[in-house]
Amino acid sequence: MTAARARGGLKLAIAKTVRRGMFVPMPAKPSEPKDQPAETPHYHGHRERLRERFHGAGPDALSDYELLEMALFPALPRRDTKPLAKTLLKTFGSFAEVIHAPETRLREIDGIGDAAITQLKLIAAAASRIAKGQLQQRTMLSSWNDVIDYCRTSMAFADKEQFRILFLDKRNQLISDEVQQVGTVDHTPVYPREVIKRALELSATAILLVHNHPRAIRRRRRRISDRTPRRSNS
Repeated sequence: MTAARARGGLKLAIAKTVRRGMFVPMPAKPSEPKDQPAETPHYHGHRERLRERFHGAGPDALSDYELLEMALFPALPRRDTKPLAKTLLKTFGSFAEVIHAPETRLREIDGIGDAAITQLKLIAAAASRIAKGQLQQRTMLSSWNDVIDYCRTSMAFADKEQFRILFLDKRNQLISDEVQQVGTVDHTPVYPREVIKRALELSATAILLVHNHPRAIRRRRRRISDRTPRRSNS
């Protein structure tokens, strides 16, 4: 308040108003926590472990339901396929019966859709194709005469010494004929480690190691040429 002197000696009180803001600032709301990233589904780690076992220990290390799980991975990328695989085996009995089951019955299983059925039928078609397929006819080397005739055809007239390996199966059928090394006219190097390694890769049960003698062939040709009567020009 302020006092002002007026005429006649009277004092008048004048009120000075203070203007206040009409809007009171509200306290800031506490910031909400940002959305946390979605956790990786638990079955992703399970899939990786199955793949590692499959590649490391081989398919025989996996049970039927585990193989069926892996078969369904491409069709159901965002779902745990383990319960579904066990349900399929419980319903139909075996891996073979699952993949060959009629589509109408497969659709009765909860979680089985078009993608899963296509995947299972693809495996069934592949299995049938393999069962009906015929093995390629292989050369039979059942006697030494067969071996000599085969080698004479393939390497008798080579101008450099070759070291060849004939890989055979348990029926003496030729799996592969490979030139391991090519040398000069009178020698060629041989590495036993490479021979054994290749035999294991091809699952061969027997191997034949053969090589030729180009120098001997040249001498034989020369003798034959010397014995051939020459016609003189008169």
